[in-house]
Amino acid sequence: MAELGANLLGIPATLLPEETEVNARLEAGDEAVDIAAAFPASSTGWAMLANEAHAEGHVVESYAYARVGYHRGLDALRKAGWRGQGPVQWAHEPNRGFLRALYALQRAAAAIGEAEEVDRIGRFLNDSDPLAAAAIEAE
Repeated sequence: MAELGANLLGIPATLLPEETEVNARLEAGDEAVDIAAAFPASSTGWAMLANEAHAEGHVVESYAYARVGYHRGLDALRKAGWRGQGPVQWAHEPNRGFLRALYALQRAAAAIGEAEEVDRIGRFLNDSDPLAAAAIEAE
């Protein structure tokens, strides 16, 4: 029997590259807005902005930030060899910015009543890594 989260399709996982400069700025305590402005191609800052906006009750802004993070993440995944399917594992830390943006987009889509997107993004998140949503919620 396959373990939970096992890759049953046999498609290799996509591993995004390390973001050493982003990580250094995070460790230095930089604000999400500064991370997103300095590294707009990284999903990390956009996911952080989406989470901040959500926490403040700004669901439209959260949706917009998450959507940018999602699209920048798709760009990064394609650049890393992703062909529209296959695992994007939470266990690989550089993938987490994209997965957080995906989670934030699903949450924000639910808040604005975008039911089809909630379902589509939920499937994408689960297909990427069935353990990601629980890991994000546990943070």
